[in-house]
Amino acid sequence: MIIDDQNYDLIIVGTGAGGGTLAHKLAAAGKKILILERGDFMSAAAQNRSDVDVFKRDQYHAPEQWYDSAGEPFSPQMNYAVGGNTKIYNGALLRLREQDFEAVKHQGGISPAWCLKYADFAPYYTEAEALYQVHGQSSSDPTEPSHSSEYPFPAIEHQAQVQDVVTAIEKQGLHPASIPLSLNLQAEDPTGDAEMYGINPALKYPNVTLKTGAKVVCLHTNPSGRVVKGVEAEIGGQCYLFLANIIVLACGAVNSAALLLNSRSDLHPQGLANSSDLVGRNLMKGLMTAVVQLSKKQNSGVFSRSIYVNDFYWGDQDFAYPMGHIYNTGGLLTDPIFTEAPPMLSVLAKFMPGFGIKQLATHSIGWWAQTADLPDLDNRVRLIGNKIQINYTPNNTEAHDRLIYRWIEILKGVEKSIDGFQPGVLHPKGEAPLAVMAHQCGTCRFGEDPQTSVLDPNCRAHDLDNLYVVDGSFFPSNASVSPALTIMANALRVGEHLIDQLQ
Repeated sequence: MIIDDQNYDLIIVGTGAGGGTLAHKLAAAGKKILILERGDFMSAAAQNRSDVDVFKRDQYHAPEQWYDSAGEPFSPQMNYAVGGNTKIYNGALLRLREQDFEAVKHQGGISPAWCLKYADFAPYYTEAEALYQVHGQSSSDPTEPSHSSEYPFPAIEHQAQVQDVVTAIEKQGLHPASIPLSLNLQAEDPTGDAEMYGINPALKYPNVTLKTGAKVVCLHTNPSGRVVKGVEAEIGGQCYLFLANIIVLACGAVNSAALLLNSRSDLHPQGLANSSDLVGRNLMKGLMTAVVQLSKKQNSGVFSRSIYVNDFYWGDQDFAYPMGHIYNTGGLLTDPIFTEAPPMLSVLAKFMPGFGIKQLATHSIGWWAQTADLPDLDNRVRLIGNKIQINYTPNNTEAHDRLIYRWIEILKGVEKSIDGFQPGVLHPKGEAPLAVMAHQCGTCRFGEDPQTSVLDPNCRAHDLDNLYVVDGSFFPSNASVSPALTIMANALRVGEHLIDQLQ
């Protein structure tokens, strides 16, 4: 093993929504920071997803296999690159609703309360929205939590055909709203991400070092077992050990948990930070179903997503439990996650030439129905030897099924009221499979009690004095909206705490 001769104030493992945002927050503090990223920089061509290849290739899958509970291998839809999964997301940055931080009764069980509340996150939401240049409008969604100020940039305009749908939805008494989006408006890749707004600005400081192609495999503690002193990483076939005073994991909820489990020792026989036996448990990823609305009118297939509907977020007159969140995909040729759900295009893509796929994609509007899943101790990340196993059984499924049914009824009403759609046509739909890990969270929940949580309210491991986790692992419960903005806001919040610790 090669021991690096530098001693860093802080090491960040991962460069996505958590790690990239934290790097930006800490860079100006003047401390010596090392960032370790398993992947490399993505090429511009790989980031431009406006093509039928999005349905034809597995380019947005990690170059490794995970295993399901039956031991069957699958390739996770993950991105190992500078910027992490924000390089393949679509930039939707929504705040959790105020009630999401409280104990919520779902049809499938209780979603536990957080140790911190919306008011604790609100200023960091505002800071994250400014950092990621969010375009949005906060006034049209009745579930939108309070803002201290409007979004920093106005919402983008709906594509013409989508605007017709928005108007028709409004006539049904609903409240379609503009999705808050991180945008840089560059022609080749208009979506904002953690490389652009986090890592690149941080690297302008001489005290910040980034090493790519660095797969962190183990954390090593001092003799007392209370302090992580070394981060072991594989780089170019060689094994390196990096030393720092503070270690921050931001590898994603699955990989951060797997790294902790793989860092077991005589003092930590169940894995690092795992005296509670909760590391890897309570994995959540949301219930997601793609719905296709077929159109007689052609669209470009590459327009931005722009609309969401939260009228069923907390239920409706026929169902007293939360149901979830609806949003459109934008053009179907730009949504890598949509290609994983087999409503129609994904299945046909295996047999059709590119021209045929494009014809279908440009005569369709895609929708996602998204419902919160609930924490379950048996939904977990495990290590079998050096293999990652994902044990996951969906729950809260009735609420999700009701949301899909309710939304298809809304679409039928839309199709009767405007030109361009043929009433009575089926709406192909398909659930996102296990491989879709876009919204992974919950494997190292935070809380006050070391017996029932892995991290304290500042996201420091209860069992260790200098180990923090700032990806989606810290969530004690899930919500029906994307966790991305909350991960970014939390990284800014924890970054403020770390600046004090580094003084």
